[in-house]
Amino acid sequence: MRFGVFYELQLPKPWNDGDERRLFHDALAQVALADRLGYNYAWEVEHHFLDEYSHSSAPEVFLAAAAARTKTIRLGHGIKQVIPNYNHPARTAECLATLDIVSDGRVDFGFGEGATRLELGGFRIPAKEKRAMAIEAAGEIANMMALEPYPGFEGQYFSMPCRNVLPKPVQKPHPPMWMACTNRDTIKIAASLGVGALAFSFVDPAEARRWADIYYGIIKSESCVPVGRSVNANIAMVSSFSIHRDRGEAIRRGHEGFEFFGYALNALVAHDTVPGRTNLWGEYLAKRGDRTQAVIDEVEGVGPRASGIGTPDDMRLHLREFEAAGIDQVIFMQQAGRNRHDHICESLELFAAEVMGEFRQSAVAREAKKAEELGPYIAAALARKKWVHALADGDVPVVKASVAQAQVNR
Repeated sequence: MRFGVFYELQLPKPWNDGDERRLFHDALAQVALADRLGYNYAWEVEHHFLDEYSHSSAPEVFLAAAAARTKTIRLGHGIKQVIPNYNHPARTAECLATLDIVSDGRVDFGFGEGATRLELGGFRIPAKEKRAMAIEAAGEIANMMALEPYPGFEGQYFSMPCRNVLPKPVQKPHPPMWMACTNRDTIKIAASLGVGALAFSFVDPAEARRWADIYYGIIKSESCVPVGRSVNANIAMVSSFSIHRDRGEAIRRGHEGFEFFGYALNALVAHDTVPGRTNLWGEYLAKRGDRTQAVIDEVEGVGPRASGIGTPDDMRLHLREFEAAGIDQVIFMQQAGRNRHDHICESLELFAAEVMGEFRQSAVAREAKKAEELGPYIAAALARKKWVHALADGDVPVVKASVAQAQVNR
């Protein structure tokens, strides 16, 4: 099993001078620590206009800064908003390839569409068409990174002429592709597109197993037609994360922030919002009350319990259940609410010291067996794809000069 860290860059109010700067630099320090400790992935979202919930509107900048501070950890867009209203597909392809070069081939390309009226409405994106817009763009971004030149495209939601989109990524044909998934329907879509599933819902192991069965069943079926130029058959699932040798202290450090993540996500979809005047943290605290001690009292004296918030033994049991369910990667939600930087770092260190090793030892053999099993199915899926090919030399259109050619030797 592989492990990742995940960043929304949450910043509950009240906001004081320097808070955003500290938030960003603390997160970068955590990614650098995760790299040194042997974590596999650092995932960064892209959101717009979501006060308190996410201040991560330019993930390509954050991930480039992370690339300069790290050596081996993979840098994932989890996700990049690919609808042309957010980011023109050519600009997305250029940014992905540039990041792949400066990181020496460590980029993963998760794509998505956005869900809130704040984001969709801010960019004039029709909610009913957002998924089709995102899938169309994602396929063409893959083509732009692979083809020289890109032959151009006339689609339903965007078009552009033939151009050579530069630079080209280190990873060929392009970085691994993933899709944000929040329910069984989107798991099915990700599998049908031949991309990894970034499961951003907190589900129990039984439901995780159902998701994995659905996903890999479709990967092996004729319904899988890759949107990209390769297949990335993987499921990554988000988990809460706060580890301490004392279970009560782990809950005190992490439970409130984890709950706030869920509350804020729901509120941004279900509640009316006044831009720039949100008070999600205050609303959450007023409704929550002092639940932390009640949670501690509930589990006091209990042995190991399957949870991302607890002791190393609790986390070990939690991960074994997800591993048995067929999950390939667990992504830790550690930066949420007002979780403290020093507590996050201590959790990362304790997990790496006492839990990570036993799961990493089995990962290579497990992945080799999986690759052998899925190989024929992936080959069949790629054979079903309708490929866009590079143009022959004589078919590449001439782009006329902007001004008349200067006369020489008059």
